[in-house]
Amino acid sequence: MNRITRRGTLALGAGAMAATTFGARAAVPVKDATAPRQPLENGATLRVLRPTKFVDADETIFRENTAKFTAQTGVQVRVDFAGWEDLRPQTAVAANTGAGPDVVVGWADDPHIYADKLLDLTELAGYLGQKYGGWLALPQRFGKKWGTEQWISLPMGGTGAPCVYRISWAKEAGYDSIPTDHEGFLKLCQNMKRNGHPAGFALGNAVGDGNAYCNWLLWSHGGMVVDEAGKVAINSPQTIAALRYAKELYQTFIPGTLSWGDVNNNRAYAAGEIGVTQNGVSMYFSLKNDPRTAAIAEDTGMMRMPTGPAGKMAENVLLLNAMVFKHSRYPNAAKEYLRFMMEQEQYDPWLIGCGGYWSHPLAAYAESEVWKSDPKLAVYRDTNTVEFWSGYKGPIGVASGSVAADYVVVQMFAAASSGQSTPEEAVREAERRTRRYYRS
Repeated sequence: MNRITRRGTLALGAGAMAATTFGARAAVPVKDATAPRQPLENGATLRVLRPTKFVDADETIFRENTAKFTAQTGVQVRVDFAGWEDLRPQTAVAANTGAGPDVVVGWADDPHIYADKLLDLTELAGYLGQKYGGWLALPQRFGKKWGTEQWISLPMGGTGAPCVYRISWAKEAGYDSIPTDHEGFLKLCQNMKRNGHPAGFALGNAVGDGNAYCNWLLWSHGGMVVDEAGKVAINSPQTIAALRYAKELYQTFIPGTLSWGDVNNNRAYAAGEIGVTQNGVSMYFSLKNDPRTAAIAEDTGMMRMPTGPAGKMAENVLLLNAMVFKHSRYPNAAKEYLRFMMEQEQYDPWLIGCGGYWSHPLAAYAESEVWKSDPKLAVYRDTNTVEFWSGYKGPIGVASGSVAADYVVVQMFAAASSGQSTPEEAVREAERRTRRYYRS
């Protein structure tokens, strides 16, 4: 078995690629724009908190860019990497105590939970948007305070969740590609399981993979947590249909997915235990750059999951969303650090090094060389153009962030899929829990 861990997912992969393939990369297209005037405070130092790597080059290049900032400005920066499940509690401590990191690169909803404790980043976001072709749809939703043009955070990248599958096993099951409809997708998974190649989708409290699978189920069936006005709407015929479908699909799974975190499907896929899952690009490059598993990478395809109503891509995006706390003694240095990290001289090498694992939030980076390096990466390029978000269709705020952090949707699908609850019981419990946060 090729052992894959979060800390070792891409020890060679994209890092080596960034150092060789893209030594003479072309610049992304930019427009003239005047950077905000942010005079650095005397003696400024910064603490930055962000999630731990899933791709080695993510941390390596992030640290290199940070050291470059220090060399150019004299501002000492300490970067701490928190486990994915630990990031939210640590962010909450910083917000509630008014101490700790100046900058937190959190998850999508997190800045909206602490909006009143964050610095306004509107000027900075405006500059970056003007210079780099504008912000894509999803980053705009999560960067701005809902219903306003005020930016309270700066989205730095998002990892998508398309279908990852073994091409030869799908063909053995009678399919040349992933079906675009639910019925066809279920049939594919049923056939693959009969051939000894079960599916495997996370139903545990996994920030990335659990939310990816369960939100896709909900959205692609036309379901939503709340409506446009923020009224709880999760208990609907569409959600019931999604839960019934999920129960059928669960019968094609490998055992143990109820407790899967963000790394379990990587391990199972690399071991040949499953033939289809959802994942970011990290797994593909890990397989590709290990001689023991290169053949699996060659046999791996990535395609959109079955679409939602009107044929819209209904995949969840795990978004990195940077915020600056008002308690920072050096707000200008903090904002200047974020500007520096998003400029093409730093951002494009990081994007390339991550091999497309974190997809760009600014339109100009669609021309990055990373998207031309491997045709299989094309499915990840448009990650941040998705039109769905956690808390869809309602406002992004404290309530939507809290429902996501409490895994209400994930646990609803886990209960119904496993038979612990009927679909009707599972959705009523999810409705009850959601109302606690929306108070409607």
